[in-house]
Amino acid sequence: MSNHTIQNIQDTVALHNGVQMPRLGLGVFQVADGPEVVDSVKAAIGTGYRSIDTAAIYGNEASVGQGLREAIAEHGVAREALFVTSKVWNADLGYEATLAAYEASLQKLGLEQLDLYLIHWPVEGKYSEAWRALEDLYLAGRVRAIGVSNFHVHHLETLMQTARIKPMVNQVELHPLLSQQELDPYCRERGIQLEAWSPLMQGQLLEHPVLQAIGARHGKSVAQVILRWDLQRGIVTIPKSTKPHRIQENASLFDFELSAAEMQAIDALNENRRVGPDPDNFDF
Repeated sequence: MSNHTIQNIQDTVALHNGVQMPRLGLGVFQVADGPEVVDSVKAAIGTGYRSIDTAAIYGNEASVGQGLREAIAEHGVAREALFVTSKVWNADLGYEATLAAYEASLQKLGLEQLDLYLIHWPVEGKYSEAWRALEDLYLAGRVRAIGVSNFHVHHLETLMQTARIKPMVNQVELHPLLSQQELDPYCRERGIQLEAWSPLMQGQLLEHPVLQAIGARHGKSVAQVILRWDLQRGIVTIPKSTKPHRIQENASLFDFELSAAEMQAIDALNENRRVGPDPDNFDF
């Protein structure tokens, strides 16, 4: 993918239903409810981000909503220009419970609809019923796009046996040590947009010599190199930060391009190593 297709922070990718999703967003996982979240959301929107990713289990949807309202007022950004994602938690993966969870998230966020609603984890025997609820929300025009998170290929295959609508997004742990080499082509072939959570491996890659060397060649940080690698692979990415200067740094990705050799060097770092739980083996 050459850089003429990725020109600025507000560039979007079309999901398979035509909805435009920003390629870069702010994640708020593990950011405590309160001023820290409000300020992070406002700093991101002030910097030019248009996508914010939260989840019911993060316990910070109310503060995300407050940050959105304050940013809209202060920066004159239209709600329609923003892309807000939340996720249904494992305890709510029944049909009625999922519908109720969606309403609860909307209420906390203070929004009339979400741009994207995801099943957070593939709880065995439960996610197909939850998906039916997401499909009904989507078909009723209550949510602009629906998808899943942490789904392996086999989870997607199981879901598709009963699904009426194919997921628009699959948000998974994805970074240079876990580059999702099976899932990426699978989703690409089926028009399911892959989205990276923990793209910087929770900071564990910032001293990596290969990434440092590539960064030095471009006058860029390791974080910027990794996020650029995501974008050039066509992957939506949502780095988490609470510091305004990092939020800005993570958005400064549009004045350089990684060469094919550099992309391959980063691809070669894959070890299938996770920092988060394995979707085939979690107990929550």
